[in-house]
Amino acid sequence: MLVHICCAVDSHYFLERVQEEFPNEELVGYFYDPNIHPYSEYRLRYLDVEYSCKRLGIKLIEGAYNLEEWLKKVKGMEHLPEKGDRCTVCYDDRLDTTVKKAQELGHDKFTTTLLISPKKSQEKLEKIGNNLSSLTGLEFIYRDYKAGNGAEIQGKKVKENSLYRQNYCGCLFGLTAQRQAQKKIMDEMFNPISKQILPESIEQRLELYIKRNALEENGDKYKIIKQRFLNYRLLSAKVIIAKQIVPSHIMCYSTINRNKMNGRIEYEKDGIHYLNREEVKIISLETFNTLAYTEYKSIKELMYNPLDFDAEVEVRQQIVNNPYDLSTIIVLDEVIDAKYEIELNAQTYEDIKEEII
Repeated sequence: MLVHICCAVDSHYFLERVQEEFPNEELVGYFYDPNIHPYSEYRLRYLDVEYSCKRLGIKLIEGAYNLEEWLKKVKGMEHLPEKGDRCTVCYDDRLDTTVKKAQELGHDKFTTTLLISPKKSQEKLEKIGNNLSSLTGLEFIYRDYKAGNGAEIQGKKVKENSLYRQNYCGCLFGLTAQRQAQKKIMDEMFNPISKQILPESIEQRLELYIKRNALEENGDKYKIIKQRFLNYRLLSAKVIIAKQIVPSHIMCYSTINRNKMNGRIEYEKDGIHYLNREEVKIISLETFNTLAYTEYKSIKELMYNPLDFDAEVEVRQQIVNNPYDLSTIIVLDEVIDAKYEIELNAQTYEDIKEEII
């Protein structure tokens, strides 16, 4: 039997039930989900499914990540609600491709873990699966493992196995609508040009679950816990001196009122230059190198090869001596006595992240 897999949160308990019900059946998992976006989220979900299948002793095959083809299929349906026609096209694509793979591999049965997902239409999935079954002769295994206390058991399995519990279906358009309804920044789509790994970003989660796999391999004791914290995203910024934009590095947790200000240096101490407005502080690259024990040759080098986020927070705290300070700190190649125009659009917001202890 070929089992289409969408994610480990949905698949782990589903696969356990299929194993129990079909003990003599060779199960093969097929991860085919071109709708998942961005690609780093796709890699994270595949990593988690790979981990889950290994624990269950199930062979796993990865399908093609043909995102562009999927986008063409749902063109014009971007703003439709979840479980609408866009999702139907998505079900069609994934099940049709699964059936073709099952035929290629010589399987006579197929099913999908989408059937247990709380955000998917079982009625539509059953209709599509039965239609493909009548066209190909392959048996579609329709099961409602959510019935009874299935959802509760599924949740316990996720926790017991330390699986990645994603907070959106995976589709860019579903994510957009969900974050708009929540009035929450869509930080899953942030990928700074510096490639700095940001708190509670997909890349940070990927690092965490790679660490989980290593701990599992070594048989080490661990637990994944959740922490509430103040998150930060820099959306845009520029520094203008004498009507010229100059290279600048805006340190994390920098904010200003109304996103725009101008001012002059009012005071300097220990290499820190204090502007006369908005609590803005400016330091030279030389001062930054001293504080961070680095040897950056230029601001552009710092911009494209920054410290990791936690290390930058430590440098910031040396400057402001206050872990709750949100004033702007700017690093320049050279600090000069002139009028500074600063535009900075950033957001701070309460968030929750996972950590391994």
